[in-house]
Amino acid sequence: MKNGIIECSVCHSKLLSPSSKTISKAYDRHRSRVSSKQRALNTLLVVGDCVLVGLQPVLVYMSKVDGKFKFSPISVNFLTELAKLAFAIVMLLFQARRQKVGEKPLLSISTFVQAARSNVLLAVPALLYAINNYLKFIMQLYFNPATVKMLSNLKVLVIAVLLKIIMKRRFSIIQWEALALLLIGISINQLRSLPEGPALGLTVGTVAYIYTFIFITVPSLASVYNEYALKSQYDTSIYLQNIFLYGYGAIFNFMGILGTAIVKGPSSFDILQGHSRATMLLIFNNAAQGILSSFFFKYADTILKKYSSTVATIFTGIASAALFGHTLTANFSS
Repeated sequence: MKNGIIECSVCHSKLLSPSSKTISKAYDRHRSRVSSKQRALNTLLVVGDCVLVGLQPVLVYMSKVDGKFKFSPISVNFLTELAKLAFAIVMLLFQARRQKVGEKPLLSISTFVQAARSNVLLAVPALLYAINNYLKFIMQLYFNPATVKMLSNLKVLVIAVLLKIIMKRRFSIIQWEALALLLIGISINQLRSLPEGPALGLTVGTVAYIYTFIFITVPSLASVYNEYALKSQYDTSIYLQNIFLYGYGAIFNFMGILGTAIVKGPSSFDILQGHSRATMLLIFNNAAQGILSSFFFKYADTILKKYSSTVATIFTGIASAALFGHTLTANFSS
C-alpha cells in the first residue's frame, strides 16, 4: 500500500484504502444494530421465561389430588419431550424451506449424521434434565410452590461456579458478592419452612434437604453443559440441535416409564392414566419453557436465564397466595 492506495498482487488493480475512521464507523453501526437485536431478544426471553417459569410450580400444585399425584410424573415429562420434539421438527422443516440457493441443505442425510455426531454431548444435559424434571414434582410434596421457586434461585450461585470452571467465564467482585448475598438471604428465609414428620425412615427435614441439594446441583450442571454443547456447535441450526436434545430426553424418560412398569406392573405403563386439564396445561407450559430455554443457552447465557427465573419468584408467590391461600410472610417480601 502506497499513499493510501492498495494494489492487488494478482491482477495489479488499484483502489483507495478505507481509512481507520471509516472502518470504525461501519463497525459501530454494525455493533449497535446487532446489540439492539440482542437486547430485544433478551427482553422477549426474560419476559416469556418469567411467566412460564413462574407458572410451572403453580400448575404442578394444581395437578395434585389430596396432596398426591394420581399420575406418573415421568409420563408428564415424556409427553413434554415429545411435544418439544414435534415443535423442533416442524420448525426445522420451515427453516429448510426458507434456505437460500447454495446453503448446505438442512434435511440431507449427511447433514443429519454430521450434526448427530457433533451434538452427541447433548445426551448429558438431556439425562440431567430428565432427573431434574422428576425432582420438580417430588419437591412439591415437601414445599409449597413459592418455596420451591425460592429454593430454585440457589442455582444461580452454583451455575456461576460451574461457568467459571467449565466455560472459563469471568465475574467481577461485585457480581460474586451479589450472588453470595442471594445465597445467604434465601438460606435464612427457608430455615423454618420445612414440614415435620417422618419419611423413608428419616425426618422430613433430612429428606427435603437431600432433595433440595440434588434439585439445585443437577439442573445447574445441566444448564451449563447445555449452553456449552449448544454454543460449541454455534453454526448448527438450533432446531436441529433441539431434535437431538429432546430426542435424548424422550428416550431417557421412556426408559424411566419402562422401569416403573417393571417395578409396579404393566398398569403403570399407561402414560395417560390420572391426567387432567391441569396436567395438560403443565405439559404445554413445560414444553414452551424448555423451548425458550434453548434460545437462552444458544443466544444469551445461563446467568441471564436464572436471573429471569429469580424474578419469576414474585409471580409464583402472588399466584400461590391468590389461588391456594398460601401466606406470604415478611421473609418472602424481603
